[in-house]
Amino acid sequence: MDLILWRHAEAEESDGTLPDHKRRLTPRGEKQAKQIARWLHQHLPRKRKVLVSPAERTQQTAHALDLAYEIESGIGLGASAMDVLTAAGWPDQSGAVLIIGHQPTLGRVAALLLGGAEADWTIKKGCVWWFSSRVRNEEAQPVLRAVINPDFA
Repeated sequence: MDLILWRHAEAEESDGTLPDHKRRLTPRGEKQAKQIARWLHQHLPRKRKVLVSPAERTQQTAHALDLAYEIESGIGLGASAMDVLTAAGWPDQSGAVLIIGHQPTLGRVAALLLGGAEADWTIKKGCVWWFSSRVRNEEAQPVLRAVINPDFA
């Protein structure tokens, strides 16, 4: 299985009057989303599922990809690392699952997969972390395949 974590691109700051889930991408965020979407189109396998948080900024990020996606409330704001892994079906789902979500959750997923315990790792806005699951000596192991920043996509 491939698990691809994509943090939403840069969004407008909260002014205190707009609910967090309504924040939208900035023009820079729209550019970041398009840059990563181009890279993903070149690398995503044909068998894939795209799960997106219900927040406005994650859906806008997903729109740049121009692929069908499902809104998954279980990966929204305040989700846990285990919520994300469960929604993705890690590590048993076949094909690839692309999660478009938020910090600190995605950083905690990355830490759990690579370090064995949740920690507050930072995933920059617009970045992708791509993991694969493999079996070695009858033990499932996560493998970090790529980390892509919009500036390098």
